[in-house]
Amino acid sequence: QVQLVESGGGLVQPGGSLRLSCAASGRLVSINVMGWYRQAPGKERELVAAITSGGSTNYAAYVKGRFTISRDNGKNTVYLQMNSLEPEDTAVYFCNANIRTAWYTVPSNYWGQGTQVTVSS
Repeated sequence: QVQLVESGGGLVQPGGSLRLSCAASGRLVSINVMGWYRQAPGKERELVAAITSGGSTNYAAYVKGRFTISRDNGKNTVYLQMNSLEPEDTAVYFCNANIRTAWYTVPSNYWGQGTQVTVSS
């Protein structure tokens, strides 16, 4: 069984910052890509940023220069530092991880429960 637990969401004013965390626990043989997605009301879930186990990163165009993804492999945790937040960043943010739970199985994607980020004055 695998769990992804997110924390760090909340209400922030435009221009402010938040740091999201997502910790994976359970049967973890290896964790490949970890990432953050977001879903605003009435919209599709979209990729925000992703990071490989080796530290290579990928960002959506609309967050480049404002958001930074990082991970601590020893703690099985991925972070998303969000700066210069805009009202358009308001959404539920979901953690995603590609995890192998046994050597004889292929990796599977797992999702966290989501954390609300609201940017408003």
